[in-house]
Amino acid sequence: MSTDIGTVTTTPGTVVPAAETGARTPEAVGVITDARGRIDDLDGRIIGLVQERMAVSAVIQRERIESGGRRVSLSREMEILDHYRGQLGKPGTALAMTLLELSRGQI
Repeated sequence: MSTDIGTVTTTPGTVVPAAETGARTPEAVGVITDARGRIDDLDGRIIGLVQERMAVSAVIQRERIESGGRRVSLSREMEILDHYRGQLGKPGTALAMTLLELSRGQI
């Protein structure tokens, strides 16, 4: 049986419908709402860092191509994949692959 706690004011002027959090107590609604705000902030920073990574990768690719080299260094990509896998496990490999895909061919 679930109890509907309606809405909860978490900060002055911020009302959150309890159903949006899945929480069953006003305290939990506040904690979840605050944590989600932190996640949103982190996501914004992560996106900014990914965009910065893409720009740096474009510089590397441009220099490599202009000097007669290949756009992509497969050995370097393997190092990156190994690093992410070592730090984050198997999902880290998928994350690294996504980052590499975003960063390839930007020039």
